[in-house]
Amino acid sequence: MAAEQLYCDYCNVELEPQKTHFTYLGHAFHAEIPCCPKCGQVYIDEELVKGRMARVEMELEDK
Repeated sequence: MAAEQLYCDYCNVELEPQKTHFTYLGHAFHAEIPCCPKCGQVYIDEELVKGRMARVEMELEDK
């Protein structure tokens, strides 16, 4: 099955995978996510939010 093509709502150009830096409570991690090559808008899918980001948040808040 082919991956869904995502487009920027502002620029109407196809999003491209890009390594993106996130910080939370002074800790950082990277993930490759779709970004607009023109304006930099990012798309964070539900899997990333409920998966990796939620785990990082729980680990940091438990400390």
